[in-house]
Amino acid sequence: MTRSLTVDDLMQAGIALAAGLLAAFLLRMLLRWLGRHAERTAWRGDDIMVQALGTVVPWAAMAGGAASAAAALPLTRTVQHTTNQALTLLVIFVATVATARVVADLVRSVTQSRSGVAGSATIFVNITRIVVLAIGFLVGLQTMGISIAPLLTALGVGGLAVALALQDTLANLFAGIHILASKTVQPGDYIRLSSGEEGYVEDINWRQTTVRELSNNLVVIPNGQLAKTNMTNFMRPQQQLTILVQVGVSYDSDLEHVERVTKEVVADVMTEITGAVPEHEPAVRFHTFGDSRIGFTVILGVAEFSDQYRIKHEFIKRLHRRYREEGIRIPSPARTVALQQGTVLIPSQRDASAAPDDMTTGRPV
Repeated sequence: MTRSLTVDDLMQAGIALAAGLLAAFLLRMLLRWLGRHAERTAWRGDDIMVQALGTVVPWAAMAGGAASAAAALPLTRTVQHTTNQALTLLVIFVATVATARVVADLVRSVTQSRSGVAGSATIFVNITRIVVLAIGFLVGLQTMGISIAPLLTALGVGGLAVALALQDTLANLFAGIHILASKTVQPGDYIRLSSGEEGYVEDINWRQTTVRELSNNLVVIPNGQLAKTNMTNFMRPQQQLTILVQVGVSYDSDLEHVERVTKEVVADVMTEITGAVPEHEPAVRFHTFGDSRIGFTVILGVAEFSDQYRIKHEFIKRLHRRYREEGIRIPSPARTVALQQGTVLIPSQRDASAAPDDMTTGRPV
C-alpha cells in the first residue's frame, strides 16, 4: 500500500515539473542562439544538428521533469511503471522523428552537393527516413515489453508475399537505386530518350523519374522503363559541349577570306554571349561542293545544352550581317525549268544570285 498524498508531495511534484519546463525553455533559447551562429557557417550539417536538438532536448527536459514529479508522488508501483513507460515512449518517439529528419536532411545535402543542382534524389531520402522510423518503432515495442522476434519472423514470411504482389513497384525502386548508384543520371542532367522525350531531370524518387521539358512541362517516366531505354545524357562526362552550324557560300567567294571572317564572328560570340565558352577555339571546316554553294561547318562551344539555342541565334544574326558588310554571298538554291515541245519539263539547278542575262530560256528540242 502507498502512503497518503500530502501538501509536501504536491509541492515537490510542482517544483519538479516547473524545473523541467524552465529547463526546456532555457535549452530552447540556447539552441536558437546556436542556430543563428550555425547559419553563418558554410557547412549545412551543423544547421541540421541544431534543428534536431531543438526538437529533442526540450521534450526530453519536460519528460524528465514529469518523471521527477511522478516519483515525488505516492503512486502505486503499477501506475509509476506505466507513467515512466509512457514518458520513455514519448522521448523515443520524439527522438526517432528528429533522427529521421536529421538523416534525411544529411542525405539530401550530400546528394545536392555531389550533383551540384537544386533538385534532390528523394529515393535515398525516403529510404533512410523509413529505415530510421522502423528502428524507432521496434525500439518502442521493446521498451513496452513486447518481443520483436516473432514480429520480425512474421515480417520475413510476409515480405515474400508482398514482394510477389509488388513486383513492378520493387522493380522501379531498385531500378532507381541502380540509376543513382551508377551515376548515369543525376538530378539536373539534361537527357534525351530514344522514344523522343528530353529535358532536365527534376527528381528520382522510389517509383519514377520526373523530367522537365524546355517547354516547362513535366514528363513522368517509371524507373524501370528509364533503366531499359537508350538514353543520351548531355551533361556527362562533362557539362560543356560543342554544336555544329552548317553554312554555305557561293563559288566565287575567297575561302580564305570567308574562313577568317567567320572565325572573327565566332570569337566575338564566344566572348560576349552568356552561355558561350570564352576559351573555345574558333573552328571552320569546309566539306562539300554543293549544287549552288560550298558548304562548311562552324563548331561552337556552349556551357550546357539549353544554351545552344541562344548561341545559334546570335551567331546566325551576326554572321549574316558581317557577310553582307564583307560582300560574301550566301546563295539560295533555285530551279530553272526548260520547256520541251509537249508537256515534258527538264529541271536544272542554278544559282539564284546569277544575273538575269545568264538565265536559261526554254526552247523547243
